[in-house]
Amino acid sequence: MLGTVANAVAKHSVTIGQNTFLFLLNTALMLYLAFFLLRDGKAITHWVRVAVPLNDQREDELMNKFSEVTRATVKGNLVVGLVQGSLGALIFWILGIKGVIVWGALMVIASLIPAVGPALIWLPVSIYLFAIGEAGKAIILVAFGVVVIGTADNILRPILVGRDTKLPDYIVLFSTLGGLALVGIHGFVVGPLIAALFFTLWTMFIQDFQPNYSHREDSEEATRE
Repeated sequence: MLGTVANAVAKHSVTIGQNTFLFLLNTALMLYLAFFLLRDGKAITHWVRVAVPLNDQREDELMNKFSEVTRATVKGNLVVGLVQGSLGALIFWILGIKGVIVWGALMVIASLIPAVGPALIWLPVSIYLFAIGEAGKAIILVAFGVVVIGTADNILRPILVGRDTKLPDYIVLFSTLGGLALVGIHGFVVGPLIAALFFTLWTMFIQDFQPNYSHREDSEEATRE
């Protein structure tokens, strides 16, 4: 049994290492880009406003939506990370594992890594517990990690991000997953941002070219049918 577990860990260790390296690299690039965005933000915003073929009111709506969604996604992901880290620290404390604060902090950081998340921390610990004969604690940790810590992201992210961006929960979930698959770690912001801007532009087109259109009337007609 231990041989099987060791083979599985060795098989996936390369993938985990690659994901960790890409996470650190993308984080460094993100911080590097953030410096220039903060320094030249006003000039970039002015350049975008000049280039966008919309009137001032529509440009303001688009820029406000951009800022709103960016703040919401960053704040939402930070909250999700704190929740997952707290849950991880809690189960470590219950199982009597030392250094719960350090482990919890590491899980907060790991929650930003696509596909792996906090499992990068609690999974090796559970394997270690199993290897030293603490099979009961290992099983409890794996079950808690998969059922509670793992699903917290899928439950909280749509609620936290969707509430502020005014997007449906399923749109937030799928746009986040799509963004992560498309551009990696930056996708947790890029995915919902693209979705929100798309719906904002869609609403503008409806208001400009179909001013008599009513979503309520459309819904009532569909209900009657």
